[in-house]
Amino acid sequence: MTDMERRGRATEAFFGRRKGKALREQQAETLNSLLPAFLIDLSAAPPEPLTSLFPVPVETLRLEIGFGGGEHLMHRALERPSTGFIGVEPFVNSMQKLLSRIGETGASNIRVYNDDATQLLDWLPDASLDQIDLLYPDPWPKRKHWKRRFVSKTNLDRFHRVLKPGGLFCFASDIDTYVNWTLIKCRDHGGFDWLADNAADWLTPYEGWPSTRYEAKARREGRSSAYLTFRKI
Repeated sequence: MTDMERRGRATEAFFGRRKGKALREQQAETLNSLLPAFLIDLSAAPPEPLTSLFPVPVETLRLEIGFGGGEHLMHRALERPSTGFIGVEPFVNSMQKLLSRIGETGASNIRVYNDDATQLLDWLPDASLDQIDLLYPDPWPKRKHWKRRFVSKTNLDRFHRVLKPGGLFCFASDIDTYVNWTLIKCRDHGGFDWLADNAADWLTPYEGWPSTRYEAKARREGRSSAYLTFRKI
């Protein structure tokens, strides 16, 4: 993919803000000093094996799209040091928060990308990931904006290509219409099997799940969450 093609597609699946309030001087210094060391360079071909993206030995690879404040990504990275985590987040303030936590903890099994996730997905080799997490994505609640939702036939095709056989796609949301949308899109796609036998399977948080600020806000506002798990078939 050329630089021009990449710039042209930079907003294909990203419609949110890229910046919030201005970073303080120390925050900006953290971002500028740490980002180059952890940022994935899409201008270079993916390394072989892809696990060599990380300076420590990792056995499995996991992608989180839109990691927000990074609470879940950091929790999982510290919990599972033998897994390499790739986090995508275009929002500058959120990237700074994660990098600050990486600096504090010394976690070395994380790599990041700070632009449109579709660019990274198209860069990744076939059957290279064990799991993809899409947790509390922007629901775009107005019907006229539903086409902006990240879960789509095109992006499910991308997921299916980069996931290993039997790889998992995990989706969490507190918005009923987006939960139903995702179930229908995955059903119609045909390449994913929903791993649920009863209501408890989608109402119970994932094992080891750390509560996030988005989840806490949903509960305060009276909304329950759904945790969907799909397996590539």
